[in-house]
Amino acid sequence: MTTVSWDDSIRRFLEKAASADPTPGGGSAAALAAALGTAMTAMAAHLSQGEKYADARLQVNAALNEMHRLSAACESLLAEDISAFDGYMHALKLPKQNESEKAVRQEALHNATIAAIEAPLRLMEVCRAALLSTLSIASCTNAHVISDLGIGALLLEAAAQSALLTVEINLAALKDEGIKAHYAAKRTSLIAEIEQLKNRTLAVVRDRI
Repeated sequence: MTTVSWDDSIRRFLEKAASADPTPGGGSAAALAAALGTAMTAMAAHLSQGEKYADARLQVNAALNEMHRLSAACESLLAEDISAFDGYMHALKLPKQNESEKAVRQEALHNATIAAIEAPLRLMEVCRAALLSTLSIASCTNAHVISDLGIGALLLEAAAQSALLTVEINLAALKDEGIKAHYAAKRTSLIAEIEQLKNRTLAVVRDRI
């Protein structure tokens, strides 16, 4: 297994992602895409400062603070995704020679599957929060960087759609139908809201281009 750090160069991260090692995988790529989305919104906010944008100062500053917080969350979730995968692989390798061992292994697999579902769901929640903040400044952002803001929204939705796939593949491995239904409902609600926020943001962006 390779380890990946938020401080890696872009080249090194890409080389690791393209290697035969399973991590960093799709979940890590989704976290990075989400962080890039927050960075684009933050840049647009930074360039929408000064007297010309005085009326929007409060929401622009709020967006900057939110992007800083959510970018840090993406960093944590990248590590959490790798940890969840490693935990599942460890559970798979547990012995199953007798009923006691099988029960221990089954519980470990269940817990690991839950962790592997919750990490990408939290990333989807981060993307939703970032899109809400992005939309809040779409109408008052510096017109010269409105396309960058739109790209941020697209990256955030792409990250959420990527996280959704990770949720779905792990949901398929979950045996408890009640818990599965709970997570399925949550992912459906989240992605619907995320798509709506992205569409609303892009409508403002295209209207201003």
